[in-house]
Amino acid sequence: MKTMAALPRAPLAAGLALLLLALYPVVRPYSPYPQTVLLLAFLLGIQAVSWNIISGYAGYVSLGHSAFLGLGSYTTAILASKWAVNPLLLAPVGGVTAVVAAALVGSVVLRARGHAFVIITIALLLAAQVFAVNFRSLTNGSDGITLPLPPWSRYIQNVPFYYAFLGLLTLTVLFSAWIRRTKLGTGLIAIREDEGKAAAIGVHTTRYKVLAYTASAFFIGVAGGVYGYFLTFLNPIGAFSILTSVTIVLAALVGGRGTLYGPVVGAFIVQFGSEAATVYGGGSQSRVLLYGIALVLVVLFLPTGLLPTVQAWWRRRHPAVIEYTDQAAALGRRSARVREQEGDVRAAQESHAVAPGEPLLEVRGAAKRFGGLVAVDGADLVVRQGTVTALIGPNGSGKTTLFNLITGGMSADAGEIRFAGQRIDRMQPWRRGHLGLGRTFQVTRLFKSMTVQENLVAPLPDARWRNLVAGSVSGPQAQRARELLEFVGLERFAGHRAGALSYGQQKLVELAQVLMLEPSLVLLDEPAGGVNPSLVGRIAEIVRELNVRGMTFLVVEHNIPMVLELCDPVVVFSRGRAIAEGPPDAIRDNSLVLDAYLGDEWRPLASSAATDSGASDPAERRRRR
Repeated sequence: MKTMAALPRAPLAAGLALLLLALYPVVRPYSPYPQTVLLLAFLLGIQAVSWNIISGYAGYVSLGHSAFLGLGSYTTAILASKWAVNPLLLAPVGGVTAVVAAALVGSVVLRARGHAFVIITIALLLAAQVFAVNFRSLTNGSDGITLPLPPWSRYIQNVPFYYAFLGLLTLTVLFSAWIRRTKLGTGLIAIREDEGKAAAIGVHTTRYKVLAYTASAFFIGVAGGVYGYFLTFLNPIGAFSILTSVTIVLAALVGGRGTLYGPVVGAFIVQFGSEAATVYGGGSQSRVLLYGIALVLVVLFLPTGLLPTVQAWWRRRHPAVIEYTDQAAALGRRSARVREQEGDVRAAQESHAVAPGEPLLEVRGAAKRFGGLVAVDGADLVVRQGTVTALIGPNGSGKTTLFNLITGGMSADAGEIRFAGQRIDRMQPWRRGHLGLGRTFQVTRLFKSMTVQENLVAPLPDARWRNLVAGSVSGPQAQRARELLEFVGLERFAGHRAGALSYGQQKLVELAQVLMLEPSLVLLDEPAGGVNPSLVGRIAEIVRELNVRGMTFLVVEHNIPMVLELCDPVVVFSRGRAIAEGPPDAIRDNSLVLDAYLGDEWRPLASSAATDSGASDPAERRRRR
């Protein structure tokens, strides 16, 4: 296995570039044209970095983000005209207006996904343009708003605007970097990678997306106020231009969507290219043609953007090799401290409202249909506190669908589901996670572009707002993530990309990820499926240890020897409902189960184990096996 060497420190290069840009007007004080080109690149960079928060981090592509630039411009211009105040002083008010508009719009449009969201954002931009044209009493309609010229000397030229946009660009990049290092940023990446999985681990996806949308609007709104004063004239067509939105998207795609500095690099490339097309190519029509060609080239040859492509090339040229002898050695062994201290994995049994042996999860009459196919047919299931309950049955019997109904991945057509005495079948998935319901998946659904540690800090154990701004790579939760990685034997891989691990290691990481929620019930969907046999025993050992500490499990598994050794009771599913339930020995002897699932190869074992079927105590049955 290989881990990739990092590029030279990007903050150092960014700091040097910032210093050079800050000194440029001092070194070249009488260069108005280059200064103007640069400040327009700064403006595009502000918009691209802001757009990257919602569309790069969260993956929700907006084609109407220039609406916030127009809102900021008009807000600042209208107030400056009415109050006779310098527009630069009112630019932050334009940012506030953009945030309020984004919050109102985002709470509605972010319930849509995919192409629907993209279309809605374009419609909002065009609606803002129509509003500005028709609301003449406020915006002066198509005649636009004219602002007074700046009061400073003409010898200063555009230097104040230059530094205003450079300062805003710096603040925007710092703000984006801060978001990326918080739980909010980690949750946004999780939404981009797998929104359903993010919700299952407690991420309030709607709240995260609305926050990202509003955060992406503020600095664009402020920049809009400054830009309107720079132009000294606003009209609806120019302020709410679809071409501006396309330019924002192009800049982020060229540099690298989802990266910190990619949108800035892309903004400079696109702005310089646009200026060259305007000057040497015959005007604005050439610029539109250039944008179209650039989009095609980026999609075909730089689908991840310039910076990610350079990073991938660098890593191929400078690999860092980590060698180990076998997979078991790669997992490492837990330290004695981890094995001895029960606090290292807090199963949250102190907070259980359910006494041992009492029902923790109750499914009554659950049903789910997909057209004419009945996946779950009036199923009943009870999981008692402190047990490791198995749910077995042939493929297509409805086991995973039942898991989806329990955790909120699907809504039931009928029946009810209760957890710790509380009805949950109408709750959002993240609320179920906050109640203490965790789940792993049949095919691992890690956020593979994130590091192993980032995967573990992504879960949100409760809905408190302060968790959103907590550091994702430092603080108590990061420390707990390291403890859980040590518990499952993967602490040495904390900084590795999750997608680079073996499948068995990914299974362990996903289990540790669920443990971050401190659940009282964990649903394991085929934990041994596709795993190296040497790790199956390790997974069973971890489940057994957690169960001793008070954690309850519901396990779907086709590895029957593992089920018979680890689980008690065992529930057998067939055609969407339970056909048998009982201790492992009784299930192994059940003729109905043998006919429906286990098959003839288990009949000799059933006969030889008949003498053990009278044992009533689960612990005694496990000891005899």
